Amino acid sequence: MIMEWILSLKEKNELLFWFGLFNMALTLIFLILSRVYPIQLVGTNAWFKPIKFSSSITILSWTMAYFTGYLNPGRDIEIYNWVMIITLGFEIIYIGIQAGRGMLSHFNLSSPVYAALYSLMAIAASLATLGTAYIGLKFFTEPFPDLADYYLWAIRLGIILFVIFSFEGFVMGSRLSHTIGGPDGGSGLPFLNWSRKFGDPRVAHFIGMHALQILPLLSFYFLKNVRLTFAVGLLYLAIAVWVLLQAFQGKPFLKFIS
Repeated sequence: MIMEWILSLKEKNELLFWFGLFNMALTLIFLILSRVYPIQLVGTNAWFKPIKFSSSITILSWTMAYFTGYLNPGRDIEIYNWVMIITLGFEIIYIGIQAGRGMLSHFNLSSPVYAALYSLMAIAASLATLGTAYIGLKFFTEPFPDLADYYLWAIRLGIILFVIFSFEGFVMGSRLSHTIGGPDGGSGLPFLNWSRKFGDPRVAHFIGMHALQILPLLSFYFLKNVRLTFAVGLLYLAIAVWVLLQAFQGKPFLKFIS
């Protein structure tokens, strides 16, 4: 069933299908490198960051390939595809290169070149987010007679939360740190490396952005009701905001293992 769904993406949006597949291959490569060529950076395996980014880009690419399959094909969808490929492609390649060199990609202002590349990553992420926001707008303006109202609203809400919490990444960018109340590095959750001692805005960033997948899946398979979809969407937003406020207070996401 999963393979059938993945293969159906090629018919819906071939460019994003191949881009997602490319990032899945990168994830496997980074996983292998994390074992055979382990490099320590800020207290963790340097390859974990590109693994997380490439896997996230895979999920995002295939999610948006599926959603854009509901839209009327046009030049704007082609432009969106290339915006995603160019911006996120630049990000993952740069992150991977820096990991292999044992150097930071994010928050690296150690030279004018690295500062410029870090700024370009911020611009790239913003363009990809704005492009996705545009796709979200089309779900409010185009007719969808074949989609259930509850599922359509789940897609809309998922994209809205994705955009909000994607831009929440600037909380970390403005601080040049993903830890509040202490230094980056140190004791963190396995692989994710979310701080077990201090506040970490990456948790809310992760939860909020993955509303893009979670809300439509819940609505389509379980909720099957507009009011329930809105209720769960509001609850999901409340959880993401609460986790973010917790981070601002310098508190770890999971206190009981800190």
